[in-house]
Amino acid sequence: MSNKEWTKSLHNPQLDVELLHAYYVQHAYPRHSHDYYVISLIERGRQSFTHKGTKLSTSSGGLILINPGEVHTGEAADTHGFELRALYPSVSLMETAVFELTGRRALPFFKEVRVDHPWATNRILSLHKAILNRAGRLECESRMLWTMAQLVKRYADIGATEGHVGKEKRAIQQVRQYIDEHFAESVTLNTLAQHVALSPYYLLRVFGAEVGMPPYAYLESVRIRHTQRLIKAGKPLAEVAAEVGFSSQSHMTRQFKNIIGVTPGQYAQHIRD
Repeated sequence: MSNKEWTKSLHNPQLDVELLHAYYVQHAYPRHSHDYYVISLIERGRQSFTHKGTKLSTSSGGLILINPGEVHTGEAADTHGFELRALYPSVSLMETAVFELTGRRALPFFKEVRVDHPWATNRILSLHKAILNRAGRLECESRMLWTMAQLVKRYADIGATEGHVGKEKRAIQQVRQYIDEHFAESVTLNTLAQHVALSPYYLLRVFGAEVGMPPYAYLESVRIRHTQRLIKAGKPLAEVAAEVGFSSQSHMTRQFKNIIGVTPGQYAQHIRD
């Protein structure tokens, strides 16, 4: 890693969350606290910090969960510095996650400040990248709700239990039909949930169980199918991106390559050839 420090920050009002992506060597956070939650992933390097007066350290892949009001610090553990990905979800967002999980209005309290589970690391990393890279709204909403609810379920003292997933074939058929018909629009998780009178979190559970992928992945698959159709019809790529609902041509290119294996430009060339 270079020894030059850098920071990137983002506030997403739709998700009610702030993000930080940074690399620190000299910078040290003094004793402080927040009125929101802190979820920090050390992506590279090693960080040391104090939490409620106890000195701790976090290596690459470690996750830090700090409740509102808890006093803490943060600094590099050595001269190599550390790369940090942090999420700062609001109290209301976490209360919503608890409600979706349990049906009760309460705030979660994370019992352990340090988590070293690959599941948590991968989930937070994927969520952070999706928001920072400005993925589609449905994907960001779904990843945020699912990840926060699962963090609460696994690491908080809320006493969360999930009921069994029911047979919701008719509801899932309606959701798929809605996505098929509205793929070019800004589809939201709440819109889908209200369409079939299910809670957003329960919809994510039953849709995944029935279809084998989350709603946002199904939406991207539908958009890619229409992208292929329009490219075969000879439409310019910039027009295709707007017509099928991608936020930008680069977003379309990234998703097309992920699913088809080649870029839209390469696909168009293959068609012409």
